[in-house]
Amino acid sequence: MASSIRCTRSSGALRSLSANARAQEVTLPAFLVPAFAAPPLRAHFATSPRCHSKIGRAPLSLPPEVIFRIFDAPAAKQGRNISRSEPGRKVEIQGPLGKMNMDIPAYISIESNEESRTHTLGVLDYQDKKQKAMWGTVRAYLQNHILGVSEGHTAILRLVGVGYRATVEDKAITKQPEYAGQRFVSLKVGYSHPIELGVPKGVKASCPQPTRILLEGIEKEVVKQFAAEIRAWRKPEPYKGKGIFVNDETIRLKAKKIK
Repeated sequence: MASSIRCTRSSGALRSLSANARAQEVTLPAFLVPAFAAPPLRAHFATSPRCHSKIGRAPLSLPPEVIFRIFDAPAAKQGRNISRSEPGRKVEIQGPLGKMNMDIPAYISIESNEESRTHTLGVLDYQDKKQKAMWGTVRAYLQNHILGVSEGHTAILRLVGVGYRATVEDKAITKQPEYAGQRFVSLKVGYSHPIELGVPKGVKASCPQPTRILLEGIEKEVVKQFAAEIRAWRKPEPYKGKGIFVNDETIRLKAKKIK
């Protein structure tokens, strides 16, 4: 009899303890129990529509003196899957400063409006990454060519340093001309030997001041590349601020190293 009473008492005590545990639930902050914290929900797809290239869809405006010609390519296969190596149409841009040609990929289309003198570029497949990337690139190249044959591209180099000088010579001592009438830029920027750089074809170099070099040309890539080659001989250094600067280039000076 006594044993049965003890069993009933123990079972009742267990029931009361379980009821109290259920009533008093303890919640811990998520940062204290990282293993039991629920992972944040992440979206695996975008619900917004894909936007087109902002540069590629901008129309090309032609100045009055610029002529924009499009030459059709041979018949190509139809469809969206066109290789990048497949020949496309050819564009010829002619202006008062010269004439430039450019090959257009086969998957890029050009819509012309003769009344407003504008040309708009498009691609066959807007979802293709390669076509979308080349869409804006081709449009930027055409814009540079239009600006080059109408106004030209320039690069101004500033020589900052004691004794730094530059001249443009008709002949060079250390180099031979690559084409007839080639001129050379001679630099004096602290080296014991003369530095002579041949001016690329289609680029005009002049020195309005001993510490200034002016480069002019219709092809932006050639002008900027030649300016980078000149700058490479004396890159701007951050302690004294000396070097060859291109256009509006600046450099932030650092404090001197004190031992």
